[in-house]
Amino acid sequence: MPRSSRRIRTARLGTAAIAAAALLVLPTTATASTTANSPWPGGSAVTNADGSNVFGGNLSGLSFESANVLWAVKNGPGTLYRLVRNGSKWQPDTANGWSSGKALRYRNGKGDPDAEAVVANPDGVVTATERDGDNDKKSALKVLRYDVSGSAKALAAKAEWDLTADLPKVSANDGLEAVSWVPDSALTAKGFVDERTKAPYSPGSYPGHGSGLYFVGLESNGMIYAYALDQAGTKYTRVASFASGLESIMDLEFEASTGKLWAVCDDTCGGDSTTLAVSAQGKFAVTRTYDRPSGMPDHNNEGFAIAPVCSSGSKQVVWADDGNEGGHALRAGTLSC
Repeated sequence: MPRSSRRIRTARLGTAAIAAAALLVLPTTATASTTANSPWPGGSAVTNADGSNVFGGNLSGLSFESANVLWAVKNGPGTLYRLVRNGSKWQPDTANGWSSGKALRYRNGKGDPDAEAVVANPDGVVTATERDGDNDKKSALKVLRYDVSGSAKALAAKAEWDLTADLPKVSANDGLEAVSWVPDSALTAKGFVDERTKAPYSPGSYPGHGSGLYFVGLESNGMIYAYALDQAGTKYTRVASFASGLESIMDLEFEASTGKLWAVCDDTCGGDSTTLAVSAQGKFAVTRTYDRPSGMPDHNNEGFAIAPVCSSGSKQVVWADDGNEGGHALRAGTLSC
C-alpha cells in the first residue's frame, strides 16, 4: 500500500500483554508497550537484489517457492511476477510469458486486484488484496488463488474468498497487507487451539480446506486472522485471531524450520518485525521483537520472504520496498539458521 505520509510510531505490545491478548477469541486491536527490541538475528549487511528500475514502485509482497524461485506481487496495477535467481540478483523469469509479470484479475476475469501479499503453497499461488483498483474508494478484503502453470499474460483467479464481512471495517487503503500459509501438521504438532470450538485444532472439521490454514494480516490494527478456506473457492471459517505485536502489519512469513510465524512492519514501525509461536495454551503469542538490520535504511518495506535453504549457517531473506528507493525494489540480507 503506497502512502503519502508516515504515521507516528507508538511503542509495541510486550510479550506478556500479547499472550493475554491472544487468549481472547476475537481481539480487535494490537495495543502497545515499551519492551526493548532485540538486534536483527542475522547479518547487518543488506544489498540490492534486483537490477536498476526493474519493477518501479508498488512491489508489495514476496514468497519463496524454492531456493531459486521467488514470487512477487505489485499492488498497482495488480501484477504477479515469477522471479528466478541470477547470481546475487533476482530477475523476472523470461519463460512462459513472465518477463513483465502477469496482470491479475478476479474470478470473473475482471477488475484490478490491489494485490498486497502473496504466498506459494500446495494449493497454488495465493494473494491477499484490499480493494479493486477499478473501484479504489471501497474496501474489498479478498484472498485469491491463481493457477500459474500456463503462458497467458493475464490471470483470472481460480478461487476467491471475500473476507470483508468477517473482518473489522477499514478504509479502502488500510486493509489486508499480509498472507501466509501454515501446514496443518505444524499446527496440530504444537497443540494449536481452534478458537471457534475451544478445542485443539482438528483439520477434519474443515473438509475441503486443503492441508493448512491461511493467516492474513490487517494493516489498520496489526491483527492476524487464521482461516480455513474451502478450496472450491468461496466459503471460509475463521479459526483464530491474535495480535502481531506491531501497530501495523505489512507481511507474514511462516518459517517451517523453526515453526515460527514472522510479522513484518514497514517504516510505520521503523522496520520492526516480530516472531510468534504457539504457546503452551495453544495460542499464537509473540516470542521476540526485532530491529531491522543495521545496514538497512528505514525503507517502506512491505514484502518479506525467507529462503527455505540454509547454507553456511544462514538463510537469505528478501525485502520488497514499495517505494523503490534508489531505483531498487528488492534488498537481500541473511538470517541465522
